[in-house]
Amino acid sequence: MDNDYVNIAVHLLGALIAGGIIGLERSYHARPAGFRTHTLVCVASSLLMLVMLYQSTWLPGMDSEMIRTDPTRMAQGIMTGIGFLGAGVIFKEGLSVRGLTTAASIWITAAIGVLIGIGFYYPAILATLLTVGILSFFRRIEAMMPSHSYAHHLLRFDRSDTVPEEEIRALLKEYGFTVANMSYRVNEDGVSFEYRMVIQTIDSSNTPKLAEYLRRWDKVRSFQLSPTGD
Repeated sequence: MDNDYVNIAVHLLGALIAGGIIGLERSYHARPAGFRTHTLVCVASSLLMLVMLYQSTWLPGMDSEMIRTDPTRMAQGIMTGIGFLGAGVIFKEGLSVRGLTTAASIWITAAIGVLIGIGFYYPAILATLLTVGILSFFRRIEAMMPSHSYAHHLLRFDRSDTVPEEEIRALLKEYGFTVANMSYRVNEDGVSFEYRMVIQTIDSSNTPKLAEYLRRWDKVRSFQLSPTGD
């Protein structure tokens, strides 16, 4: 029994360390699910697998032949429950969806906790190192890869002195933007006209350059240029 206590402690402490390492990386980047969340997920997964692993201990009156365990069912229940937690950190903001990486990290943290819970330490340690490596170093690779940047763009002019759409599109093209969609609006005051659009570029540095030009353009009554982020 003393060996069982030590073994259980090792399982839970291992889960705490593995979850904490992954959670620290998420906390460093100010993600909604960070150090404590990942640690709790990993420890909880390990704890639930210990319930299955030591079933004969908490059912002492049952004959070993009468006990039929299926650890995969417990693991399946854990991963299903973690899906709801992961969904809670995903949210849509404009054209971008945030939280997918954090949800994936929660999911794999639960899987690592399951491995530690059944004492499968080597793949658990390897998975922890790989997960931290993916979250940390793959970020740099991803940053170097070319990708489109999107922004919500609003331009407001005097209704009697509105710049034609063709000129707006030509200006945006000059600064490296293409228009994903365009809408039009006359404000309630009846004296101003708005172009509302989503624009995209492959170089995010084009956005401040465009903003600086619009700031100095006398015809523009007001404008808004809001990058959607990643």
